[in-house]
Amino acid sequence: MSAVSDRLPTFPWDKLEPYKKTAAAHADGIVDLSVGTPVDPVPELIQKALIAAADSPGYPTVWGTPELRDAITRWVEHRLGARGVTHRHVLPVVGSKELVAWLPTQLGLGPGDKVAFPRLAYPTYEVGARLARAEHVAYDDPTELDPAGLKLLWLNSPSNPTGRVLSQEELTRIVAWAREHGVLVLSDECYIELGWEADPVSVLHPDVNGGSYDGIVAVHSLSKRSNLAGYRAAFLAGDPAVLGPLLQIRKHGGMMTSAPTQAAVVAALGDDEHVRVQRERYAARRAVLREALLAHGFRIEHSEASLYLWATRDESCWDTVAHLADRGILVAPGDFYGPAGDTFVRVALTATDDRIRTAAHRLTP
Repeated sequence: MSAVSDRLPTFPWDKLEPYKKTAAAHADGIVDLSVGTPVDPVPELIQKALIAAADSPGYPTVWGTPELRDAITRWVEHRLGARGVTHRHVLPVVGSKELVAWLPTQLGLGPGDKVAFPRLAYPTYEVGARLARAEHVAYDDPTELDPAGLKLLWLNSPSNPTGRVLSQEELTRIVAWAREHGVLVLSDECYIELGWEADPVSVLHPDVNGGSYDGIVAVHSLSKRSNLAGYRAAFLAGDPAVLGPLLQIRKHGGMMTSAPTQAAVVAALGDDEHVRVQRERYAARRAVLREALLAHGFRIEHSEASLYLWATRDESCWDTVAHLADRGILVAPGDFYGPAGDTFVRVALTATDDRIRTAAHRLTP
């Protein structure tokens, strides 16, 4: 076991514990804006679907019920503009983090293979490469990478942590380059419903992929759009030549989404209204926090989408974390997401309206 754990970096969130204690000691309590975990209720129609499916004594299937696959294919076409999506083009997964961490292993990657991800990125992309004993490389522009040995290219738009959105033109150029060099593209689009100053586009859109899903797979999650982080509900959509073998591997591994969760996902994907309501909540919180941070002397870069504000005071991110912790506010240091983030902090919008207002008040000059 130690041989596996030795491949991994120190779990980053453990480093934040002393600052969390400082923030928690504030007279009016902590405002935790560090982890992007939803705090609002699971919509009632989703809870009802889960409860109705609670009597599920048998094993679920890895591929999911036909109703689940129907719901995913309909949503991908309705929301993302994809065309010609069938059950062969979709695959439910047990939360997107599990998928990201184990995908290189399930694809059979190993020593000599390379996994690439953005310079500022979700740490689990690197973890997945390390678990598979593959090499990992960070990029600014993926088309400038050496394609030799590059087997898996992660895109992330909207970005965690920066909120940057790749334009349709950028995505089209990257997909064309990857296909030219035989590189599989995995596009992490888990924040695609949360565009504020930009309208995120999926790699599944025909204007990006030319009407073909060859060599591309998109990752989607219901954690943020539907407050289902506790349900572990996500799915893949794209190239059947990739998803077919993955389905077989995941059958052997018993990677099954629970039957009640599958029913809840059907309900969630079939309803747009709860997504609209949740977006409005986050938009209001974003406006309050953004104004307060700017008034406090921060500069905000990108952040045109997703659940975070990417903010800096042009100092060490840990100095900023300490500064805010003294005010009872906990944020994530930018270097969690790569050395390029060492002067930034990631400020999550995932706190109640009351706690967001409290944070804004504490930032008032």
